[in-house]
Amino acid sequence: MTENPLPACPECAGAYAYEMGSLLICPECGHEWPLAAAAGPDGAAEERVIKDAVGNVLADGDTVTVVKGLKVKGSPTGIKAGTKVRNIRLVEGVDGHDIDCRIEGFGQMQLKSSVVRKV
Repeated sequence: MTENPLPACPECAGAYAYEMGSLLICPECGHEWPLAAAAGPDGAAEERVIKDAVGNVLADGDTVTVVKGLKVKGSPTGIKAGTKVRNIRLVEGVDGHDIDCRIEGFGQMQLKSSVVRKV
């Protein structure tokens, strides 16, 4: 299942709607409607809230600290607990990696919000 399920068809209430470009399409009745209409009553998409390991809400540009040691593929050493990461960006990542950042000595990488704490 997907993290954000698509809404049911407004015509037939079918649960198998799929996204094609900027439209949602119901394969059961053939009804098409814009993706923006599915966002909500005010027309804005619901904003995803990303929280750190202790429950603080994260935002773009925050500074965080790594709370546990992390192994890095291709590196003899990993990222030590307590490493500060400045100027994070929140992204729709793969496998729960929702923070894009640059770590001194390692370069660009993605982290999971569950292994960082807001400073």
